[in-house]
Amino acid sequence: MTALLELDGVEARYGPVRALRGVSLRVDEGEIVAVLGANGAGKTTTLRAVSGTVRRSGEIRLGGKALRGGPEAVARAGVAHVPEGRGTFAELSVTENLRLGAYTRRGRSDSDIARVTEWFPWLGERGAQQAGTLSGGEQQMLALARALMSRPQLLMLDEPSLGLAPLVVREIFRIVRELNEQEGLAVLVVEQDARIALDVAKRAYVLEVGEVALTGASAELRDDESVRKSYLGY
Repeated sequence: MTALLELDGVEARYGPVRALRGVSLRVDEGEIVAVLGANGAGKTTTLRAVSGTVRRSGEIRLGGKALRGGPEAVARAGVAHVPEGRGTFAELSVTENLRLGAYTRRGRSDSDIARVTEWFPWLGERGAQQAGTLSGGEQQMLALARALMSRPQLLMLDEPSLGLAPLVVREIFRIVRELNEQEGLAVLVVEQDARIALDVAKRAYVLEVGEVALTGASAELRDDESVRKSYLGY
């Protein structure tokens, strides 16, 4: 497989606090990879290091080229980041939120909206609705749809299940799996619910105190009782 995203010895800091301690991982083209671990392990910081929203060092490459700069440069390079807490613009309409997702691609927003509404049909019916009036699950789906508007090479999801009902979580991960299978979209997902993450991902990395403690095929990690009890909490 050809590597799409590569992190090599990546460190990140919040002021004097070192949050990542030499993290190395890769996501191949067309692959779903999960990042797991307890709260404070460095999962969210790993995504922030890729998207350029935290001070970082080490090598980060996308398609073999160094990935540098802040969030706008990273987005233009082909990375879409759906942060924890969804990050929708509550006062804007559904359609306005979607159009903001296509800001790196000029002149294509209407056709892109038609494309994403194939995955989320209700968006087309509620385009004028204020995003802040949507349910939590609907806002998470809108955030995902907005990320897809940029037609990314890599989609990064940070805790997509947080605070959502199990039925909504299953639907979100079903769509992510289908996007991967049908469009070849590569996905890097940070998720507290190890079970659902391992079900959708091909491989996983387990972080502990800012370092990679374990990595392997999802099926192997899921079936290893000692791994589950020691690192995955179930």
